[in-house]
Amino acid sequence: MNTEPATPPFHEPRLSRELRALLASQRVASLGTLNNEGKPFVSMVPFAVEPDSAILVIHVSQLAPHTGFLLRNPAVSVMVMQAEVAGAPVHALPRISFDGVATRLEPGTSAWQAARSAYLARFPEAEPMTQLGDFSFVGIRVTQARQVAGFGAARSLASDEISSVLRPL
Repeated sequence: MNTEPATPPFHEPRLSRELRALLASQRVASLGTLNNEGKPFVSMVPFAVEPDSAILVIHVSQLAPHTGFLLRNPAVSVMVMQAEVAGAPVHALPRISFDGVATRLEPGTSAWQAARSAYLARFPEAEPMTQLGDFSFVGIRVTQARQVAGFGAARSLASDEISSVLRPL
């Protein structure tokens, strides 16, 4: 007979559940970097979440301007937004803006392997690109975030809340 107390069921707050669902349902993000003159530059990137390290993962080419920008200045911003629905209001679209620090992951390391696995689980069609020498995996460690879940439903997330949402339940 087991005499240990039962673990109470985990309750995840509604906004965290909605954020987790948004990140699972959307596969592309807007990546904000600073160009060589220090001016904002925004591009589109497919992204994955590497849950063990609680980082965002992107796979970038050396030919892309944003790659050079983030390697020179690793401070980045990433926005993930629910897709627009024709005829529906757009001002309350659920979205999250992350600020973070980008790091090129060294090929063959455990961090690179984990990032590659997370990315290919989401984008299996990208496997041939992982063999090309000019592509790199970049991990983005999120330092702060702002979630808008609709009208009157917005919040800033502390680093522990961010890590919690990026990790599995």
